[in-house]
Amino acid sequence: MGRTGPTGLAAGEVSRPPFELIAGAAASPVILHVPHSARALPAAVRRSIVLDDVALGLELDHITDAHTAEIAAEAAASVPLTPWQFVNRLSRLVVDPERFPDEREEMRAVGMGAVYTHTTHRERLRAPETDEQPLIEAYFHPYAAAITRAVDERLASAGRAVVIDVHSYPTEPLPYELHGDGPRPPVCLGTDPFHTPDGLLARAREAFAPLGVTAVNTPFAGTYVPLKHYGKDRRVSALMIEIRRDLYMSEPGGQPGPGLKALAEAVAALVHGESAK
Repeated sequence: MGRTGPTGLAAGEVSRPPFELIAGAAASPVILHVPHSARALPAAVRRSIVLDDVALGLELDHITDAHTAEIAAEAAASVPLTPWQFVNRLSRLVVDPERFPDEREEMRAVGMGAVYTHTTHRERLRAPETDEQPLIEAYFHPYAAAITRAVDERLASAGRAVVIDVHSYPTEPLPYELHGDGPRPPVCLGTDPFHTPDGLLARAREAFAPLGVTAVNTPFAGTYVPLKHYGKDRRVSALMIEIRRDLYMSEPGGQPGPGLKALAEAVAALVHGESAK
């Protein structure tokens, strides 16, 4: 393993592909989407960030959904009909693929649209004169096109697609959160009125019940659906899973604990139930 620097990036990590589609079974409709688990920053992107290495490392601790790719991978490996996995291999400080890339995005109000200009603590991340468009063109649009193709392939092969978004969130609210004053349950289930069927939500509640109380759309709401399908194709179902980090890791940015296995089992139970529907 390469040496780890102040930002927590292993040497050579940034040479990985920016995202990866990990193949599952042809008959599986499920895509486990993991958009925020990585810390990697291409060198040119690092140069556009005004934080020093220590401050950047701390910001990555706060903003990264650490170990969620591991949760998804363990879940995928333990079900009979292997789901597909779409994993972002770059930090969301490069671009956040789940934001709208324009004025529709409410998080622009705190400098955290598709290209972040501010940190989780509302401090300056990039210089005011930074041009967002090169990052949108280089990273955001290719990512969106690739996951759209992945959903289209599930529709063609399985007749439906189920996008399960795997995230985590801190136990205590961070200053950037627009809706951080609500309940912070062990597991938050984000839904969409068009793309989250009642049965999918019920199966998620059942799968995560052993881990404690689940709540819907608090402290984070909604779920990810490619814009091509959003609000148009009911064959595409979607659900966001937000896991409170104290369930499985030390905060911020620490190592996983024994709770990770239980979470992977819960995700696997949801995947299996949805695949067998």
